[in-house]
Amino acid sequence: MSKATVSAPKPAAGTGVYDGVDHSEPTGHGNSPAAWTTVLIMLLGALIMSIAFVIANTPIFIAGGVVMVIGLLVGFGMRKVGFGVGGSKLKNSGH
Repeated sequence: MSKATVSAPKPAAGTGVYDGVDHSEPTGHGNSPAAWTTVLIMLLGALIMSIAFVIANTPIFIAGGVVMVIGLLVGFGMRKVGFGVGGSKLKNSGH
C-alpha cells in the first residue's frame, strides 16, 4: 500500500464549474406537482406489475405497464400546461 494522499481536483474559485458541469444554477430536482404526480402514478404501475409477476398473470402485468406509460404522459402534459419546475402555474402572485 502506498502512503501517498489522494485528493480530488479543486474547482476554479467562484465559477461554480467542476468537471465541466455548471453547478451555479439550481436544478430544482423535479420538486413540482408534475413530477410528484408522475412518480406516484408510475409507482402504482410498478406495484401492479410486481403483484402480477408474483401471481403469474400476464394481462395484469401488461396493464401495470400501461399505467406506467400513462404516468409518463400525465407528467409530460402537466409540465406543458405549466405545473413543472418553474412553470407558469407555480409562480407566486404576491397574495
